[in-house]
Amino acid sequence: MEFQDRILKCVDCGTEFVFTAGEQLFFHDKQFKNEPKRCKNCKTKRVAVLGSGSPGHTYAKTETRTNCSQCGKETTVPFRPTQGRPVLCRECFQQARRVASA
Repeated sequence: MEFQDRILKCVDCGTEFVFTAGEQLFFHDKQFKNEPKRCKNCKTKRVAVLGSGSPGHTYAKTETRTNCSQCGKETTVPFRPTQGRPVLCRECFQQARRVASA
């Protein structure tokens, strides 16, 4: 299939931008149904405002205070611990990784 550069108009700022043959091939290979609607500048701004996650999905960062299952030291972990599963402080976790990779 032969692709040629096409001129498209940005829905945000109205400027024209080139939808290159290479980009069209990429869209075709990935089976994308829609062509791009925004120029590179507007797309960059939109990603910065929305974040890199999917639109409509916000992820709150959870920090939980708990005690390390191995050494007993109080620590903070970036998740909610599941009952019955050990929770390790940073030092014990890194030590366990070193042992596992050896």
